[in-house]
Amino acid sequence: MPRVAIFVAGIAAGALAGRRERSQSPADSSVADLKDSIKELEIRLEAKLDSRLQSHEASVSERFQQVETRLEEQAAKLADVPSTAQIVGAMEQILARSMASLDERLANQSHSIEVLRTTVSQTDGLLERVLESLDSFQAYADPSELASDAVLHRPTV
Repeated sequence: MPRVAIFVAGIAAGALAGRRERSQSPADSSVADLKDSIKELEIRLEAKLDSRLQSHEASVSERFQQVETRLEEQAAKLADVPSTAQIVGAMEQILARSMASLDERLANQSHSIEVLRTTVSQTDGLLERVLESLDSFQAYADPSELASDAVLHRPTV
């Protein structure tokens, strides 16, 4: 469009230059009509250019507004997303709690195992003493007394 305006301006300048070269002739009225036509064309061309420029500006402005809106939405969403450092910190806290819980459970189980070992050891010692006592009791006891003792009798099935 700017080239067309330059072209039309060139035609107008040529017409004016041609007029100066010619002397007053009967064609002056047609040159004046041509000048008026050129001015009307320039006015229409400028009006069309202004109209197109304004519509293009409006569409670019609308598109730019849409892009700005989307950027603001994305910025809001991005602000809600936790940073990598926050995620890593949260994971470290969860892992630390899990490890502490696991350590506590393992310590409790270890303690339970030690208590069980002590209990088994004490039970073994007591059973050994009971068996030794029974052996010594049987060695010194009269076999007739043992026969009448209901505790030492085995039930027959």
